[in-house]
Amino acid sequence: MSWTEAGFDVYGQHVLWTDLVGNVCALGTVWLAIKKTIWTWPVQLLGSVLLFVASVGAHITGNALKQALFGVLAVYGWVKWSRGTRGGAELPIRSARPGERAALVGLLVAGTVAVALTFTFLNSRGWNISWNPWPDAYIFVGSAAATWAQGRALVDFWIIWVAVDLVGVPLAFSSGLVVSGVVYGLFFVMVMIGFRDWLRQSRTLRAVIA
Repeated sequence: MSWTEAGFDVYGQHVLWTDLVGNVCALGTVWLAIKKTIWTWPVQLLGSVLLFVASVGAHITGNALKQALFGVLAVYGWVKWSRGTRGGAELPIRSARPGERAALVGLLVAGTVAVALTFTFLNSRGWNISWNPWPDAYIFVGSAAATWAQGRALVDFWIIWVAVDLVGVPLAFSSGLVVSGVVYGLFFVMVMIGFRDWLRQSRTLRAVIA
């Protein structure tokens, strides 16, 4: 057994260490994001690397690509938040403007269609890049949009994560990534808490500025 397959059995189900530790990092990322600490990003970067390995082993191409993109976006978010909190300043969180919301929705729809059709085409050519192109594409694009919006400190990124979780839970379980499935469920609860806190804080900040 290679290190990428290392893990332990629970009631006949093999749990990968990469999946377990990667998801612990993912949960930590959400908690840190609620707290608006810069540690959100290095923890997310580590979790992305581990979950990339787990996803490749489970042949979930969309999720693997998502984790690779997370790594890039973690660096982006790290830089943006570092600039936004320079000198000890409070992270300037805000709700997205109408144009930004329209752009995010357009990205979700157009991106999902484009990526899903790409996966389907590659499958037809024998690449076997995804056994379920549409949910794979939706998770990939939705996660990218949410992480980009998070890097810009937009409250709306929490809402996008809710939409991603609704597909991510059944897909993870059906792919044999039990830990990921459970974690997606926990994400939903934490995301709702984060959305409530960020929305309240953004309204307070807006009132102070006004």
